[in-house]
Amino acid sequence: MTIRILPPPGAPRRLAAAQLCNSVGDGAYYVCSALFFTRVVGLSPAQIGVGLTLAWAVGSVAGVPLGALADRRGPRGTSVVLAVATAASVSSFLFVRSFWAFLAAVILYATAQCGLAAARQALLAGLVTPEERTGTLAHLQAVLNAGLAIGAALGGLALGVGTERAYLAVFALDAVAFLLCAAVLLRLPGVAPVADRAAGEPRLAVLRDRPYALVTLLNAILLLRMPLLSLAIPLWIVERTHAPGWLVSALFVLNTVAVMLFQVRTARPVTDLESAGRAVRASGLVVAASCGVFALSALPRAGWAAAALLVAGAVLQVDAEMRQSAGSWQIGFELAPAERIGQYQGFFGTGVPVARTLGPLVLTSLILLWGIPGWLLLGALLLGASYGMGPAVRLARGSRSGEAVPAGREAA
Repeated sequence: MTIRILPPPGAPRRLAAAQLCNSVGDGAYYVCSALFFTRVVGLSPAQIGVGLTLAWAVGSVAGVPLGALADRRGPRGTSVVLAVATAASVSSFLFVRSFWAFLAAVILYATAQCGLAAARQALLAGLVTPEERTGTLAHLQAVLNAGLAIGAALGGLALGVGTERAYLAVFALDAVAFLLCAAVLLRLPGVAPVADRAAGEPRLAVLRDRPYALVTLLNAILLLRMPLLSLAIPLWIVERTHAPGWLVSALFVLNTVAVMLFQVRTARPVTDLESAGRAVRASGLVVAASCGVFALSALPRAGWAAAALLVAGAVLQVDAEMRQSAGSWQIGFELAPAERIGQYQGFFGTGVPVARTLGPLVLTSLILLWGIPGWLLLGALLLGASYGMGPAVRLARGSRSGEAVPAGREAA
């Protein structure tokens, strides 16, 4: 398992170490944060929902200029600063006792997280050859899931204790984890900033790149599957099926372990835009099939039959997730100009906060209100976006026909 999870020695492995540090802290934070803000701070679920929605909306917008800052000032230093800023935002949760303080803290947290993601992508692009980027990202995703699992276990201990001090210890752990992440990033080789933009060149060129914006939009639609395991499927199991409630945890563990073990292998065939397009199309077919299986789980009266269908749907879903991730990584990097990796990755990465913001509303409306037809409509939406990615990529690639094409990429 270690060989599959860890990338080769050198810069990729240090990037993985940084990923592991912050993912352990985040895993504990995700498990405990909602209960802390309701039980200790006294916020209502509606206040938490509004605060997180506003925070990730601001973060998604801020990711582009922060990515551009990484291009101009150097991605390593920018990543370190944003990791420290994330630690500071998490530390501020220790003192939050009102809605407005909570809102300010989560906006800082989301902004720093989105900027850090863009800056780290630019750092990876400067340290890893284009041929190795998707494979390295697959290793980082596997490490991310391992760290989240460890952190979730630690957060579970805090939940078991259930005291204010236990929750505060989790936030302290997350803050320390991001400081360790910053220290690891600081030990990586520096990446030279790009040259100053030419006269008349827009400061944020990605905002005028309509073909890339279309690719980003389709990727954001595909990422709407992100809240499935954390929100939609647990509610579906409880409200629409006869499966046992403990299956919610089992499906989460299944997803985490599968990504740890098989993400690297799934990403191995993805080496160019052509293979990336095939991976995304295949993910659309598989995720549509998974939606159909999840829909069928509402029909059997026997709990074991519903559970079997849910497990089968979860297996298909995680396979689609790994294929879509591998394809989108390759597409997002290869279509970005080398001198603007940070801002382009900041823009492409807006799919994650968009999915976090709109995904719960879309999924609960489709699945919980419409039931089986909602599952089928969701599958059709994701399938359509996956098949639309190929023409969108060709359009974006055609808009760059005047730029230099890296060796070995002409056939793509």
